[in-house]
Amino acid sequence: MTTHSSLTSLHRAITRCRDCPRLVTHREQVARERKRAYRDWEYWGRPVPGFGDPDARLLVVGLAPGAHGANRTGRVFTGDSSGDWLYEALHRFGFANQPDSTGRDDGMRLSDCYITAAGRCAPPGNRPTQGELDACQPFLEAELRLLTRVLVVLTLGHVAHRQWLRASGWSQRLRPIERPAFAHAGQTHLPGGPVLISSYHPSRQNTNTGRLTREMWYAVFANARVVVDGG
Repeated sequence: MTTHSSLTSLHRAITRCRDCPRLVTHREQVARERKRAYRDWEYWGRPVPGFGDPDARLLVVGLAPGAHGANRTGRVFTGDSSGDWLYEALHRFGFANQPDSTGRDDGMRLSDCYITAAGRCAPPGNRPTQGELDACQPFLEAELRLLTRVLVVLTLGHVAHRQWLRASGWSQRLRPIERPAFAHAGQTHLPGGPVLISSYHPSRQNTNTGRLTREMWYAVFANARVVVDGG
């Protein structure tokens, strides 16, 4: 079975998951009630799988779908301001064919990049519980096994950072003092493994307050581009 077909099978399994009652209730309620601006949309309302190039050398890991973003569109980081920041940067640095990701039929293609998340369902208040993240971890572990060419991992926010370390096994292999701490623009070359880069999440809370500026954001992707290309 090829990596592409294996990822397709995994994506189907993810979208069928109903293991976390709180998340199932929330994502489906949001999909029924909808936001006024999206009354004409048929919301996805299911777990959201990863998206991108099966041969990617750059892996981007986020937190979880937004209630009216990916939970609406069915594509990770699509339909809200966080996605606007992410895909525009990916396009700017050569990982995407266009700067805007609006829905699953918009023609977006990623090159050498795959996007995933620690959680697959939109959580109330954008805060999944640790138990819910633990329940989702096998999906992330399966993706990591299939994405065999990854050279650079970019974690967006401290929760995504921690969950990637756990799912990849690095949290277990490294002593606590050796584990890369989360910090914006932090970079660690894991021994025999990928380069781990961390960044603030492009949430409105971070971008509207200036905690994360475009200059800071672009610098992270410029660095990822250099490392992916072997600089």
